[in-house]
Amino acid sequence: MIVVGFLTTRDGELVGFDVNGHSGYEYIGNDVVCAAVSSALYMAANTITEIIKSDADVLISEGKMFFKICQVSLSCRDVLLGLKLHMLALEEQYPENVQVNYVEV
Repeated sequence: MIVVGFLTTRDGELVGFDVNGHSGYEYIGNDVVCAAVSSALYMAANTITEIIKSDADVLISEGKMFFKICQVSLSCRDVLLGLKLHMLALEEQYPENVQVNYVEV
């Protein structure tokens, strides 16, 4: 299962995500659920760091991605809210393969 942990402040503001696991929907390399999650994560991270030009702490390894913005801005928040909506939709469509939760940091 892919576990998507959205990082939040005490007041509930999104500041990043910590994702790990494999969906198990299909074999690695042919898994559309993993591809959907991975693609959305990279788009959000790249938009924030390369387009908006916000600094972020990023760690990526096999089956894991950690991303935390260093300074919250309206643009970054909007990208993270869009990612959250996308992940919640995937969780609804594939409840055995994707789990969304929240972690206060």
